[in-house]
Amino acid sequence: MNYLCADIGGTFIKFGLIDHSGNFLHRWKKQTPRSLEEFQALLLFEVQSYEASIKGIGISCPGRVDTKTGYIHTGGALEFLYDFQIKKWLSQYTSLPFSLINDGKAAALSEWWIGNLKDIENGAAIVLGTGIGGGLILDNHLYNGAHFQAGELSFMIQDHSATAPTQLLGYSSSSVRFIQNATTLLGVSQDDYHSVFANIEATPPQPLETLFEQYCSSIAQLIINLQAILDLEKVVIGGGISSQDSLIRMINQQYKKLRQQEPLLNQTMAPLQIDACAFRNSANLLGALYQLLLDMEA
Repeated sequence: MNYLCADIGGTFIKFGLIDHSGNFLHRWKKQTPRSLEEFQALLLFEVQSYEASIKGIGISCPGRVDTKTGYIHTGGALEFLYDFQIKKWLSQYTSLPFSLINDGKAAALSEWWIGNLKDIENGAAIVLGTGIGGGLILDNHLYNGAHFQAGELSFMIQDHSATAPTQLLGYSSSSVRFIQNATTLLGVSQDDYHSVFANIEATPPQPLETLFEQYCSSIAQLIINLQAILDLEKVVIGGGISSQDSLIRMINQQYKKLRQQEPLLNQTMAPLQIDACAFRNSANLLGALYQLLLDMEA
């Protein structure tokens, strides 16, 4: 039997018809609506189109969401989703099992299920984008926290001397902001991130090389801080930028450099693995599916 999954993003909602093992039978996307009424109409259309051939519905959503009750407290940049009882609303139209999960946690869950965190008891997924999302696998369980806010790495304070919001990690270590700064240095369009990494892979001009190293160092610092608190075995990096091998290499280099600069880190903390997520554009859909499967088994 198959399942309908949706990944709600700021620009598009990605949909997938997926089987029990995580194989995609069909995938498509629709532009994200700008009102709750339009969103409800779109989701209802997709559900009713596939209702006869699916066993359940799984949704990945930005912001703070209550997986147990299917309640969206905050929807990230999508303000129309704030305080939305999506499970209660959808139950008026279908009796199919329904599951809801935060997008960063969905990425971690998919990697732990069949990706690059498989068989890892303690690991994390860090998702680089406009902000920094994440998901934590602790003692073989996805960790939600007391208020379903675990993994919201954007809200970590990185620079106490800075003013809001620049002191927050989600601002200073935003991959979107890095690309904007890099394209400005190169004098190309801000959409042309391919030129940024083409230059990095070749012989980058010194200002770009410095900017790239600083950016990757900030991610390496985040990894070390998470490791110090949680004693992780492995971290995987997600988000569109994670498809660049040079990014993963440089984060690893900066991680090793930070350990070498502080002997206590080498003496006290075992080195962890840093890798890219196995599932890039599919991670949130697969995580939504696995959360649904777990809920249906409970």
